[in-house]
Amino acid sequence: MALPAPLLDGYANFRAGRYVSESERYRRLGEGSQKPRIMIIACCDSRAAPETVFDAGPGEMFVVRNVANLVPPYAPDGGHHSTSAALEFGVMSLGVRHIVVMGHGRCGGIRAAIGEASPLTHTDFIGSWMRAIKDVTRIVPREDGCDDALHERHIERASIEHSLANLRTFPWIRMKENRHDLSLHGVWFDISMGELHAYNEDQAKWSAIGGGEA
Repeated sequence: MALPAPLLDGYANFRAGRYVSESERYRRLGEGSQKPRIMIIACCDSRAAPETVFDAGPGEMFVVRNVANLVPPYAPDGGHHSTSAALEFGVMSLGVRHIVVMGHGRCGGIRAAIGEASPLTHTDFIGSWMRAIKDVTRIVPREDGCDDALHERHIERASIEHSLANLRTFPWIRMKENRHDLSLHGVWFDISMGELHAYNEDQAKWSAIGGGEA
C-alpha cells in the first residue's frame, strides 16, 4: 500500500528544497555520529513540534516525544521504559548539556486525565501513564475566579515542574547537574499565540520569553 499523499508530497519538497540547500550538512551527519547538546522531552501533540518552535536543523536536538511530555521517576525494574531509556542514552552516550521539558497549552492528554469522567480510565496503556497527573492535580488548588482554561494551564505547568523533579531522581542526571555539566529547563508553549514561557526554578515563577510574567 502506498504512503499517504501528504508524506510523498512532503518528501518530494524536502528532496528538492531543504536537502539540496543543506546537502553538505546531511553528508556530514551521515558519515559521523550525532552530537546534539540539547535534549527535548516534548508531547506527541502534532501542533507543538519542538523542531519547528525552535527552528532547529537536523542533528541539533535530541527529541523524545510522549503523551503529555511526562518524565517518570527513576525505576530500573526491568520493565519497558522508553523515555527513561532515551534519557540514559542522551545523557550518558550523547553527553547532552541541556534537558528541556516542553509542555504546551490545551494538552489533550492532561485535559482528559483531569476530567471527572476521564476516557482514559479503562485504556490499556494511557491511563496508567497519565496516573501521575492525578497526583499533580491534588496539589494545584483552583483559585477563586479561575476558569477551566486557566486551571488547566496551571496543571500543565505544574506537570512540567513535576517532571523536572523526576529528572533529579535519576542518579546520573543529578550527579551531572551537581557538577554543572548538565542543566535542566522547563518551558510551556502557547499554541494559539505562538508564545514560549520559561520556568525560573529559583523564583518558582513562569515568564514569557521576551515578556513579563504570564
